[in-house]
Amino acid sequence: MRENRIRSIWKSGGAVVNGWLAIPSSFSAEVMAHQGWDTLTVDLQHGVTDYASAVAMFTAISTTPTIPIARVPWLDPGIIMKTLDAGAYGIICPMVNCREDAEKFVRACRYPPEGGRSLGPIRATLYAGADYPQKANETIVTLAMIETRQALDKLDEILSVKGLDAVYIGPGDLSLSLGCAPTFDDVDKPVAEAIDMVLAKANEHGVIPCIHNGTPEMALKRIERGFRLVTVGSDSRLMTAGAQQVMATMRGGMKPTAAGSGY
Repeated sequence: MRENRIRSIWKSGGAVVNGWLAIPSSFSAEVMAHQGWDTLTVDLQHGVTDYASAVAMFTAISTTPTIPIARVPWLDPGIIMKTLDAGAYGIICPMVNCREDAEKFVRACRYPPEGGRSLGPIRATLYAGADYPQKANETIVTLAMIETRQALDKLDEILSVKGLDAVYIGPGDLSLSLGCAPTFDDVDKPVAEAIDMVLAKANEHGVIPCIHNGTPEMALKRIERGFRLVTVGSDSRLMTAGAQQVMATMRGGMKPTAAGSGY
């Protein structure tokens, strides 16, 4: 079975650099994959990607060593299993708020006897190899999103669930849940304290701490603090930032013409 470099990087003590894909395009996914990301996440929750687009994006990512993972829309075993069958090597599941949620999530990602995943890896065997059914349980990575006050209250229970590999902090939703302004990096004090708690508790339980970031500078700081997977930007945000920089330079360097005549 094809190696999951996420597990290899974690085993070596390193941190995974993860990119984000919100645009439903196999070509943009392929372009992103060729830039050297360790992993790319196809966002089926807040991106504008449907299942068919996600399959094409996984295929495009497969032209590189970058590992394809996905954020599913919700804690729905059906879409989790279907996304794994398409070749995702990891699943980020939103709004995991208690032990029961975490158990349901892990069960959907594991074949029996460890879980209840149905057998049918229609594309996963093409990506991973013919021995996928025998080795998927030890290869696929499970990442539960911690993004609510309820999840913070039930954190020890969530982290104690067998088979949960990692927790993924969503600072935006976590901020909203704690009554703060939603942001990724410059979070309010209650959110910063919650992030510190999740980091410490994850390390206590031997679960990998992961987090979403707005800038590479913050991602690097969080790696220094002990986070082992950091998301930096997305295809849509990077395209927007690049276009804004070009246009700011152009507008700043061009002489205005007479009113109403444009540039």
